[in-house]
Amino acid sequence: MIEDDEVYFFDTYAIIEILLDNDNYKRYTDKGVILTKLNLFELYYNVLKDFGDAKADEYSEKYYPFIADYGKEVIKGASKLKLQYKDRNLSMTDCIGYIIAKKLGIKFLTGDKEFENFDNVEFVK
Repeated sequence: MIEDDEVYFFDTYAIIEILLDNDNYKRYTDKGVILTKLNLFELYYNVLKDFGDAKADEYSEKYYPFIADYGKEVIKGASKLKLQYKDRNLSMTDCIGYIIAKKLGIKFLTGDKEFENFDNVEFVK
């Protein structure tokens, strides 16, 4: 059983780094995963572009069961975050993921420099 402190919201960046076998992400491969359909879209697109259909399908199937849904409160919170940090050029997908992570009380796992000094972020390059 996975404990709460072993569950992370995986930004698309983090999943791609795991796929690329980045040593700094190896310790997260056995952790619990949460993501959204938006992250799955980004992942599928990038894997399709770089590795082809079969690998994109494989990763889509692997991560689909870990999708979290969200409602209007997350959308509002993500919009406020994006506006608050408009100078950082945060993506909509990342803002939604970050707000979901905070709502669930789990860390937002990413290597995106825009989130480097945010609270509730596990920043890994």
